[in-house]
Amino acid sequence: MVAHCFSISRACSAMQMPRASFYKHGPNRLELDGPIIKALQAVLENKPSWGFWKCYDRLRGLGHAWNHKKVYRVYCSLGLNKPRRTKKRVLTRERQSMEVMPMVNNTWSMDFVHDTLYSNNKRFRTLNILDEGVREVLAIEIDSSLPAARVVRVMEQLKEWRGLPNSIRCDNGPEFLATIFVDWCKQHEIEIKYIQPGKPNQNAFIERFNRTYRDEVLNLYLFEDLDQVRDITHEWLDSYNEERPHDALGGMTPSCYRKLLEAKSSTFELST
Repeated sequence: MVAHCFSISRACSAMQMPRASFYKHGPNRLELDGPIIKALQAVLENKPSWGFWKCYDRLRGLGHAWNHKKVYRVYCSLGLNKPRRTKKRVLTRERQSMEVMPMVNNTWSMDFVHDTLYSNNKRFRTLNILDEGVREVLAIEIDSSLPAARVVRVMEQLKEWRGLPNSIRCDNGPEFLATIFVDWCKQHEIEIKYIQPGKPNQNAFIERFNRTYRDEVLNLYLFEDLDQVRDITHEWLDSYNEERPHDALGGMTPSCYRKLLEAKSSTFELST
């Protein structure tokens, strides 16, 4: 009608639309659905977590006789039918025994620690790996991202000079649940001892070390970049293994205690 200066009759004929439809205006939904909107808002004001059927049953209990399909149409038009977030279910885990055998490479424990750079507030992570039998820290891998493939790479590096453990104790983080990590452990016949969700005390050895590492390194310095974190950490790590006495080892350092166990093991093998 505007572009071609057609009359209403000619324009409706061209569009094959009855003229009655042109003159008819749609209903004012805001006005017609006003009572339902007010009733729904009144219910959800006090109970914002309720879903549709709870709201509908409440409206019926208040004496409103609206059909559920009509109420649901208004409910959706208000954007109240958003999908709810569901928690990912974690497999049920058995409680892991904290008994530690005084053996080298019997059980390793590992965990992640988070911190932030002072210069740009960029977050970084550290992967801490501990030999529980001798309380010796084997590696602290530091980077802004440490996916499962990176965890496997660190384990391959440890394999070259330290060997591999009989079992690994860890939490249910995505890096430890990833297929690449699980398959690598199966390939090398390493048992994965997953702790129960929400029970960090079942991984107490690495958690205790994480506290020491945070108190003596992460909370003590303001880091400018990742290279600075790595340099200070590696220097501290050598001191932790070689110089720091450990109460659980009778005042010995982890390195000295490991050498003592290895010497006893060699003597036993020669005698047999």
